[in-house]
Amino acid sequence: MFIAMNRFKVKTDRQEEFEAVWKGRDSRLAELPGFQGFHLLKGPVNEEDGITLYASHTVWTSREDFLAWTKSEQFRDAHRNAGGNKDLYAGPPQFEGFEAVGGA
Repeated sequence: MFIAMNRFKVKTDRQEEFEAVWKGRDSRLAELPGFQGFHLLKGPVNEEDGITLYASHTVWTSREDFLAWTKSEQFRDAHRNAGGNKDLYAGPPQFEGFEAVGGA
């Protein structure tokens, strides 16, 4: 199993817009072999910095399946307008990938 996460620092006053973007997008993830699930997670609010932490979380059968997604037409389509929402963020997203430890 491979879990791919992107962390987003979203401007607190733009949370609703950020969530609307994610709720309205057609990711086409289910079309890809190895895709198991997706969640958008909302984390803590940092009042001092004016940001809310979010993470997108996809589960794949393998790292190879995830990498195939990143090279797919579906990936390009899902990220086509991503640059148009830069004003929602307090910095670029941070990617983290995790492989399950067998037997643990």
